Amino acid sequence: MAIQKPSIPKGTRDFSPLEVNRRQYIINTIKKQFVLFGFSPIETPSFENLSTLTGKYGEEGDRLIFKILNSGDYLAKVDEQLLTDRNSQKVIAQISEKALRYDLTVPFARYVVQHQNEITFPFKRYQIQPVWRADRPQKGRFREFFQCDADVVGSDSLLQEVDFVQLYDSVFTELKTPVEIHINNRKILSGLAEVADISAQLIDFTVALDKLDKIGEEAVKEEMRGKGISDSAIEILSPLFSMNGDYKTQFAQLKEILKSSETGLKGIEELEFVFENTTTIGLQSAELVLNLTLARGLDYYTGAIFEVKAKIGEFSSSIGGGGRYDDLTGIFGLKDISGVGISFGLDRTYLVLEENNLFPALEDSTNIQALFINFGTKEAAEAMKLVKQLRQSGINTEVYPDDAKMKKQMGYADKKGIKKVILLGEKEIAEQKATVKDMISGEQTEVAFVDLANALFS
Repeated sequence: MAIQKPSIPKGTRDFSPLEVNRRQYIINTIKKQFVLFGFSPIETPSFENLSTLTGKYGEEGDRLIFKILNSGDYLAKVDEQLLTDRNSQKVIAQISEKALRYDLTVPFARYVVQHQNEITFPFKRYQIQPVWRADRPQKGRFREFFQCDADVVGSDSLLQEVDFVQLYDSVFTELKTPVEIHINNRKILSGLAEVADISAQLIDFTVALDKLDKIGEEAVKEEMRGKGISDSAIEILSPLFSMNGDYKTQFAQLKEILKSSETGLKGIEELEFVFENTTTIGLQSAELVLNLTLARGLDYYTGAIFEVKAKIGEFSSSIGGGGRYDDLTGIFGLKDISGVGISFGLDRTYLVLEENNLFPALEDSTNIQALFINFGTKEAAEAMKLVKQLRQSGINTEVYPDDAKMKKQMGYADKKGIKKVILLGEKEIAEQKATVKDMISGEQTEVAFVDLANALFS
C-alpha cells in the first residue's frame, strides 16, 4: 500500500525559522508602538460560541465562519427531515455550537461585556492572535492568518481616530514602508443611500462599493443592479466614482450632494476633524487619503473607516484596516459603549516587506552564537559545563550532539550561520583553555575558561 504524502489544508502554511524570525520582527515592531500609544494586551480563545460570531459580519462574512462540529455523535439528534431536505443552515444549528473566531473585534466586544466591572473606561487594548476564514486562498489571502489589533472602547472622541492615524504612521515608518491610509465614514455612505432613496439597501450598496478596486466601476454598478438598486439611484451615486482633488475640494462637492442628509453632513464633519488635526500634527511617512468609495463590508462599522495600502511594490491588497463601531457591545447587552479600532495584517505586511527587501538581516535558522565541537563523551561532558556558564552569561550556546567527523560538525556550524566554534579536546581540558575559531575570519585563539564569555562577544 502506497504511503500517502503528507500535506496541509489549503490556505494554511508552515513557517521556516527565517520566516518565523521575520514575522516576530514585524510583531515586535507593532507591539512596541502599541505599548507606546498606551494599549494593554489581552487574549481570547481561538474559538467562540457560534452565536457570538454569527450576524456580526454580514451575510457574506457569516458564510466564511469555520464551524466546529459538536463532540460525539453530532448527527444523532438532528431531525431526519432536515437531512432529507438538505437544509444545511438548519442542520448547522443542530450540529455546531462553536466556531473558530473570524476576527478579533467581536470577541473583544464580548470580552468587554463579560469583564465590564473589571475594566477602566476608556479601555485601550491590543491583541495579536490568529483568526480563521473559509475564504478562497490566493496571494495575500489565507484561511488562517494573524491580526494585530488595537481598540479603544468607552470614548466618543474623534481624537482617537487621529491617534490611530498616528499609530499607523509610526509602525509603517519604523518598518520603512511608505503607505497610504485611506479613510471614509459610514455616515457619508448612509447619507448617500438616503439621498438616493436606497436606505433599505444600504448593506447591498456598501458591499458592492467595497469591491470597486477589485472589479471596477461597471461591475460594481452591475452588482448593484443585481441587488435591485435602480438606475436612477446609481445615477445619483455616480459622482462617487469620479470625484477627485484634495480632501477640501472633495468635501465641498460632497456637501452639495448631501445637503439634504443630516447623517451624511455629520460624516463629513467628523472626517474634516480627522484631516485638520492630522495636518496640524503631521505625519512621518504615511499619507492620509480621502477615499469616498471605501466601504469595508463589516456591518458593525458606523463612523470612520480605515484601509491601509503600501505605496511601494506590486502588492495591491490592503495591509491594515479598521473603523468606529458605536454600539458593538450592545448586541451583548452593554449599551452606549462606542469603540474604534484598527488592525495590522501581519501576513500581508510580510509580503510587502519581502517583495521590497525591507527585512533587516536576521538569522535564517538559528540564534546560536557559539558551538562546541564534540570530541567524545568525556570532552562533551566538560563542554556542557562551559555551555551552562555561557548561557548564564546570556550567550546562546550548544554542543554538537554527536561525536561526528570534524568536517561534518564544521559544516553544520557554517550552514547554521554560527559565528564562533569552540574546540575542547584533551589538551584544552588539561590546560583549562579553549580554542575559539572565528567562522568568518578563520582566526583561532586560545582563551582561558574563566575568560571565555568576555572573549567570545566582548
